[in-house]
Amino acid sequence: MRFAAPGLFWLLWFAPLLAAFLWWAWLKKQRLISQFVQSRLLAVLTVGVSAFRQKLRMALLVAAVALLIITLARPQWGFTMEEAKQRGLDIIVAIDTSKSMLATDLAPNRLTRAKLAALDLQRLARNDRLGLVAFAGTAFLQCPLSLDDEAYRQSVNALDANIIPQGGTALADAIQTAMTAFKEKNENHKVLVLFTDGEDHDGGAVDAAKEAAKNGLRIFTVGVGTPNGEMVQVRDESGGLVFLKDDQGNAVKSRLDQKLLEDIAQAANGFYLPLSGARAIETLYANGIAPLPKTDFSSKTVQRFHERFQWPLGLTIVVLLLEMFLPERKRVRRTEAIAAATANAELRKAVAILVCLIMPAVAWAGTAKALREYKAGKYENALEEYERLAKRKPDDARLHFNTGTTAFRTGRYDEAERELSASLATTDWELQQKSYYNLGNTHYRRGEEESDANKKKEHWESAIRNYESALKLNAQDPDAKFNREFVKKKLEELKQQQEQQKKDDKNQSDQDKSQDSKDDKQEKKDKQDDQSAKKQDSEKKEDQQQQQQKSEEQKAEEKKQQEAQQQAGNPQNDKSDKPPDSGDADKAVPMQMTPQQAQQLLDAQKSGEKAMIFIPPNKTNRLHRTIKDW
Repeated sequence: MRFAAPGLFWLLWFAPLLAAFLWWAWLKKQRLISQFVQSRLLAVLTVGVSAFRQKLRMALLVAAVALLIITLARPQWGFTMEEAKQRGLDIIVAIDTSKSMLATDLAPNRLTRAKLAALDLQRLARNDRLGLVAFAGTAFLQCPLSLDDEAYRQSVNALDANIIPQGGTALADAIQTAMTAFKEKNENHKVLVLFTDGEDHDGGAVDAAKEAAKNGLRIFTVGVGTPNGEMVQVRDESGGLVFLKDDQGNAVKSRLDQKLLEDIAQAANGFYLPLSGARAIETLYANGIAPLPKTDFSSKTVQRFHERFQWPLGLTIVVLLLEMFLPERKRVRRTEAIAAATANAELRKAVAILVCLIMPAVAWAGTAKALREYKAGKYENALEEYERLAKRKPDDARLHFNTGTTAFRTGRYDEAERELSASLATTDWELQQKSYYNLGNTHYRRGEEESDANKKKEHWESAIRNYESALKLNAQDPDAKFNREFVKKKLEELKQQQEQQKKDDKNQSDQDKSQDSKDDKQEKKDKQDDQSAKKQDSEKKEDQQQQQQKSEEQKAEEKKQQEAQQQAGNPQNDKSDKPPDSGDADKAVPMQMTPQQAQQLLDAQKSGEKAMIFIPPNKTNRLHRTIKDW
């Protein structure tokens, strides 16, 4: 035995309250009767009236109310095991995040409208698997195919014009990336919904669509923008809005290319639809996606409990019938019966009104309690109640907004960001404006808690973007204006601190380099002094060796002259008229090279050596591609 909605048992306090009211009304009636009717006539007028029956009828009314509350709690008894299957389609949503999507010909801008449309598609495709591809100059699978609605919603809300670093618009890459997302080899229909303004800078989109159609992909294109176009504005380094310019310095005007989008859709067995009007996505799903045959995703065995609310409901009906047909008077003879007014007619009306009020109370009691706790400052209790209500109604954007706002009050900024982002999936512009404003406050608080300067900067920049989105929806919001300017000042101070830190680090690095250069110069000077000292020593040794060699040669020459004079028998100072033999002139004595001279020769050759630098050949066959950053 179990109850599907045990939270409704708190309504049982209506039963004793009703019993007390009926008892008080009965006593009041008896007192009034005794005041206006004389005692001698009272017995005549109340002939046959049974006090016991009156009390029994009141007890039956109280029992009927209690049984009705038990019926609403849905008693369940017993269960059976059933196989539950889920059927649906595989849908990839591709959103253009290039800078041309920042054009404001669709308010607040093209990218924001495309994100809201993607969330509307999620609301319609409840049983389908959804995936997300973000593309600009290249494409990236942001969210794989999944049944996780929250993961898809967070991936869509995270899209901005800077999520893809490479600028431009590559529709062919988006189609090819979408094809890679369908990894499972099943017979399920593959669907690609393409949100873009149609500016294709790389070409080949129609050919890619034809190739995808051969692999079973059906493409539906949604045009975001207007054929007349709009000038594209981006934010500069100081945060101001400037016009985006091309290579020639001309301001870029982005226009919707309907012809290209129609060709892509026709090539892939789909159709083109402009994003205009309040029911564009409903038309796309009803006419294009919903008629496609669906296949089973998964199946599992679940317990299916048997509902037994019929028993207390049947008892309630029986008790009310007993109360209705049970008379207050006993059966008496007609001659003794005295007509009496039905004193409890108004009482029965009051009971009927109370019973009718029970049903609406079930609906608004939860939100009223949470609001009461919030106003009393009991944010934890209010958050618990809002979370319970949000789980019961996951599509109620106002419940997500209240949950996120209460989580912000308790300091749970991660949960606040998640719930407030979920509350953006609504067509209520006023609620969206409040959600953007509270998201800005949440990102600012998260930035304050961050110790890392880069993460702090990211959160504060996100806060500024959310404040600006809120101002686009309500330009007269003074709180959003003040908070945006305040966070901008804080962000500017943070950037100045980072720049000052970089300058200090650079100065310290320059000082270290200058000290290293001084040490290198001193070391080179010491080496030069050592080399010059070694050179002087080697020159001195060489001079000494040359003098010694000359003295030895003189001695050898004198010795030869003495030997010649002795052989000729002439005195030492005589001169011979015979010229010297020419053969002796060819017999020159070679000079020996000392080790010091050989070392000097090698050093001189080393000083003349040069390093060989390898220069790679110039490639003349490179592809030159012009990148457009919008």
